[in-house]
This record gives sequence, structure tokens and C-alpha cells, in this order.
Amino acid sequence: MSSSPSSWLTRPETDSDVPAVQALTRAAFGRPAEADLLAVLRTDEGWIDGLSFVSTDPAGTPVGHVVLSRAFIGDVPALAMGPVSVHPDHQRSGAGSAAILAVLDAARRGGERFVVLLGHPSYYPRFGFVRASAHGVVLGVDAPDEAWMALSLDERYPLPAGTVRWAAAFGI
Repeated sequence: MSSSPSSWLTRPETDSDVPAVQALTRAAFGRPAEADLLAVLRTDEGWIDGLSFVSTDPAGTPVGHVVLSRAFIGDVPALAMGPVSVHPDHQRSGAGSAAILAVLDAARRGGERFVVLLGHPSYYPRFGFVRASAHGVVLGVDAPDEAWMALSLDERYPLPAGTVRWAAAFGI
């Protein structure tokens, strides 16, 4: 399936989407760990209503999902992206990119400034993510440096240096 990110319908997740999002997250990763994390994150104080987005098929069923939760770079408020999930039947279709672009835009409109993530180093730079370590943004756990990325949502605000604190649900 080949579509552009702009051809997908995106919107904030609703309560009725939760079962489908949980199922697509399990399917996307082929294991329950990320869906379990997502379930715990929904109850975490780091959860931010309105920053969990889905991309949907024409029937309105979620096929892609991304969430941003509260994090801090040192003492500076930031967001952590993840998990990001696309149902296997829709991977490489633009559904994930559409959801990511939509949630980043919502965060920007909401006055958020920074996003961090641990992700695939060849995928996320297309959204403006850069190697976090080059800006003094420290993860605090072992992970490949090229997978540890950060983004300033507003070019007027450079990434601050500091160690990232994630929502408790992440266990980091």
C-alpha cells in the first residue's frame, strides 16, 4: 500500500480508539511489551490528553498511532515520543508519518518546545530530529547514540543540555 502522509486522516485518540490502538500496537511490534507500556502510560501522570494521535483508514479505524508524554531535559519541560505503531498491513504507507506530523503540530500549537525519542536513526530525521548527544541531551541509560534523538519544535529555542527524565511508566 502506498500513500502519502497527507492522504491519511489523523486526529487525537478517543476513548473508543483505545482497544484498537492496543491491538495495532501489539501487532506492530509482534509482542505485548509496547502495548503494555502504552496501557501503563495512559494512567501515568506524564500522560497528556490530546497528544495521543491516530491515523485512520477510510472507515475510521486506527491503523497508526503515536503518543507524546511529559518528560524533562534537566528541569526544562519536554515531551517523549513513543511508542509509535503502525499496523503491519499499513506499514510503509505513510500512516505513521501522518500521525507523527499531526501530533508534533498539536504539540507545537500547544506551546511545547522539545521532543526526545529513542528510535530508528534513518527514519526520524525526516521530521527534524537530530542526534541528541550533539546538543548535550543525555539519555541516562545505555542505548545506541545514533538512535537517541531530539527535536526543537521552535527554531527560536535551541535544545537545552541535560539528562532526560521520562514518565515513570517507562521505567528509566
